[in-house]
Amino acid sequence: MRILVLGGDGYLGWPTAMQLSQRGHDVAVIDNMARRAWDHEFGAESLVPICSLQERIAVWEAVSGKHIVAHVGDLTDYTFLEPVIKEFQPEAIVHYGEQRAAPYSMIDRRHAVFTQVNNIVGNLNVLYAMADHVPDCHLVKLGTMGEYGTPNIDIEEGFITITHKGRTDTLPYPKQPGSFYHLSKVHDSHNIMFCCKIWGIRATDLNQGVVYGVDTEEIVQDERLRTRFDYDGVFGTVLNRFLVQAVAGMPLTVYGEGGQTRGFLDVRDTLACVELALLNPAEKGEYRVFNQFTEQFSVLDLANSVKEVGKEFGLNVTINNLPNPRVEKEAHYYNAANTHLIDLGLQPHYLNDTLLESVLRIVQRYQGHIKESLILPSVDWRSTVNQPAPDVEVTLEEQQVGAK
Repeated sequence: MRILVLGGDGYLGWPTAMQLSQRGHDVAVIDNMARRAWDHEFGAESLVPICSLQERIAVWEAVSGKHIVAHVGDLTDYTFLEPVIKEFQPEAIVHYGEQRAAPYSMIDRRHAVFTQVNNIVGNLNVLYAMADHVPDCHLVKLGTMGEYGTPNIDIEEGFITITHKGRTDTLPYPKQPGSFYHLSKVHDSHNIMFCCKIWGIRATDLNQGVVYGVDTEEIVQDERLRTRFDYDGVFGTVLNRFLVQAVAGMPLTVYGEGGQTRGFLDVRDTLACVELALLNPAEKGEYRVFNQFTEQFSVLDLANSVKEVGKEFGLNVTINNLPNPRVEKEAHYYNAANTHLIDLGLQPHYLNDTLLESVLRIVQRYQGHIKESLILPSVDWRSTVNQPAPDVEVTLEEQQVGAK
């Protein structure tokens, strides 16, 4: 299968490209190194050093004998994207190529506008290129569980059947996003569903939970194949932050009461979910939604898990509750369905099955790279309209190169 991976230099995009290549698919990637530029904006960097995309591709070819083609450019630039689609003629597109951090989108007006323009316009360009040049291509798009918010009812997989005034219909599940980033994902979902209906394209929307983990079968073959590990207050995930704080001897920073509950999954399961979607494509004109997570945890659950694992490593881990910089419910009902991918054959890796220990060892290996000043939250949802610009000014044009 010819598969085009958008955002192929990113945390998920690079491991996905390698795995699909290893499986014998003809893989090409698009990226524009925007994610690396955002590190420069904040003075941050991946805890685990990452090679350039070109070097990783060369190492992968030397290790595996498989070749991945790279195209460097911007999804919002249709004059770049269209020729790539026309020439490569992908049978499937895996779309990771967006700004993916809620805090980044809430810094100020400029970052909010960039996030929405970058994500929505880039995704719309992909849809037009598909309709014009590869109408039978299957789009596998990375969405987010954050589209749903935290409703006081069970979260279904994309759609809900309701009865109202004696009539019944199946409708898109109501969306309650919590940031300008999550709003951009909602707009993406609506645009994809609309294009499936009017143009007959096929698409799978993967509403993903929070991803953790650093190793895949391909990555462990050579240290130069590693993907990024973010722990800073803008792009870092909560579990990465806790693991770095544990190793650095810092208190684990739980925002508010720590009752915020979300879905989580191992990076290996993300790759497995994408592959399952590719091997079992949507029908022509079908828009389907899979909720992509394997377990649900509260923030406090994660903090306590890291604390317990830290004891096994001789770390004295403490927990500190901070005022929550986000506007979100801290105590809420959360019960989301995730049956579609399980039914397709997903065999999950679970958090307590040695995962924390393996990631903690990686953090310890690179603990000399930890920048403690980057870990604490720097973006407050309530004061975003008055937030000063970063010390390093990055223009919209410099940012707008659209890859994850």
